[in-house]
Amino acid sequence: MADGSATAGTTAAAHGLPDTFPKLLERNAREFGDRPSIREKDYGIWQTWTWKQVHGEVREFAAGLASLGVRRGHKVAIVGDNRPQLYWSMCAAQMLGAVPVPVYQDSVAEEMGFVIDHAEADFAIAEDQEQVDKLLVIRGKHKRPGHIVYKDPRGMRDYNQPGIVSLAEVAGRGAEFQNQHPGFLDAEIAKGRGSDVSVMLYTSGTTGQPKGVMLSYDNVIVSGHNGIKFDGLTRDDEVLAYLPMAWVGDHIYSYGESFIAGFCLSCPESGATVLTDLREIGPTFFFAPPRIFENLLTTVSIRMEDAGWLKRSMYKYFMEVARRAGIAILDKRPVSAADRFLYWLGGFLVYAPLKNALGFSRIRLGYTAGEAIGPDIFDFYRSLGLNLKQLYGMTETSVFICMQPDGQVKADTVGVPAPQVEIKIAESGEVLVKSPGVFLTYYKNDSATNETKTPDGWVHTGDAGFFDKDGHLKIIDRAKDVGRLRNGTLFAPKYIENKLKFFPYIKEAVAFGDGQDYVACFVNIDLEAVGNWAEKRAVSYGSYQELAAKPEVYDLLQECVEKVNRDLAADPNVAGSQIKRFLILHKELDADDGELTRTRKVRRRFIGDRYNALIDGLYSDRDRAHIKTTVTFEDGRTGAIEADLAIREAKRQPIASPAHKTAA
Repeated sequence: MADGSATAGTTAAAHGLPDTFPKLLERNAREFGDRPSIREKDYGIWQTWTWKQVHGEVREFAAGLASLGVRRGHKVAIVGDNRPQLYWSMCAAQMLGAVPVPVYQDSVAEEMGFVIDHAEADFAIAEDQEQVDKLLVIRGKHKRPGHIVYKDPRGMRDYNQPGIVSLAEVAGRGAEFQNQHPGFLDAEIAKGRGSDVSVMLYTSGTTGQPKGVMLSYDNVIVSGHNGIKFDGLTRDDEVLAYLPMAWVGDHIYSYGESFIAGFCLSCPESGATVLTDLREIGPTFFFAPPRIFENLLTTVSIRMEDAGWLKRSMYKYFMEVARRAGIAILDKRPVSAADRFLYWLGGFLVYAPLKNALGFSRIRLGYTAGEAIGPDIFDFYRSLGLNLKQLYGMTETSVFICMQPDGQVKADTVGVPAPQVEIKIAESGEVLVKSPGVFLTYYKNDSATNETKTPDGWVHTGDAGFFDKDGHLKIIDRAKDVGRLRNGTLFAPKYIENKLKFFPYIKEAVAFGDGQDYVACFVNIDLEAVGNWAEKRAVSYGSYQELAAKPEVYDLLQECVEKVNRDLAADPNVAGSQIKRFLILHKELDADDGELTRTRKVRRRFIGDRYNALIDGLYSDRDRAHIKTTVTFEDGRTGAIEADLAIREAKRQPIASPAHKTAA
């Protein structure tokens, strides 16, 4: 169990902090009002607002919402990309005692409708016409939201449905409302308490319908404050806000910590320009799920494939040097003079240009979380000198459970308990947590609350893990996903999948094996990486499905699978879970088809039911399997894809001893 008590200092006031975000905003405007608060790139130009300007904008918008009828306890849905006005709308709602409910902007109307109806959100703030259209469909079915405020007026000229109003008009009403009710806002802000509900964030719904996690101001502010102290963040830091506002990671880092520490937040022009904007801003602190780092590594690998012979050779040589010495140098461990010189030279010739191309030149701290990152991917970035660390957390704990101290970063653990966090391991191997960030309750779901949270405040994470000899927590997998092969071999699917996804040609993987005689898996190709590979070898194709079925592509991925088997064979605990059979799926796993969550996590149960015929094929002696799949297009229409998929046998390595049968 961690040192320290999670019961002391669990309120913002106990840490000497304002206890709500509206009060934090007032402090920031008063104490460093002329410093930059937030930036947005629009039409290629960065526009900056100071804390004093943000304070004025938020107050005006809050008064405008009050004129629409928003009051204490109301739920306000917020949907769109990362925009200053949408972040301000969260604080504006909080000024009135209302509860912001961020919604994933790429949700289809049915998914979004569940959240809005369940949250009873009668007010919604949308970025643009696309989101307004979905909200109108939802209103037609659920009779809410009654009021829809939109930011972007493009395409909205002919929308005359009741309750639709522009953000600019609401702000105008706010100025008038403040003149008529001069003390109203200050009185409402003063009523706020740290124990009040600050935000409602919906879980990704990996195993069923999403649940509304109710977090208090104390939950978010104390957890964010502890994270800031742990990593030494200051108001001089710069952060790029590009992850979904509905994700707890964005809410804590982009919204919560920016208000607490006072650093500047930057919103990219669009999802398509994130990498360009990343290079322009050059953030000092960068937070991303493993998928982002995987995609960036894929981009690097593709560029190296396209590079000339000299550049490829130089990259390969100095990356060997980096793998040998880079992490040790980053952690300030002894390194030979020769390797230190070669690493310095590699920094000049390879590492610095590569980090600059990725937008990582100024980053002094990077975090990845959301799911486990492949150790090879993690080590790649750290070997370049990037201080990338893993964070273990969940929505129900206001993110923070474990963090990695500088100099104690391990690829196979998630670090030590975060400040004021207690952890214990149940007899079943499940990780339980108690902290100042533990959520209040699930909205309108007492049974789920009682299953997840004990009466004395311990939260069941659903993850299986153990502490190593240094007190670092090692997560094996989701507790419900960890299993055994029929011969007793440990089967941890996520561990295997992460090894597969290290290869730039593999975008997604799903492993099977619990209760079976051997491990088998589905893989998705990365269309960009494999397409680039195919073009260089004159392999013609007309679609994703056609490329995925090519024998040459199967040969390519078989090499990757067999490399994973060699890696697995080196670990006695998992040597028996090498992959015997695999197939390449005919379509990408997609959140719109229910196969992934909006945070890109695999819905294993759903995939197991949907692709049962393919799983049966993997556990037979057949070399092909037939499947017909319903798919959802971007406009909501559905169609079907039918295919006969090849099944390949992968070479497995001999197992040296029966040690793999021992419990982990």
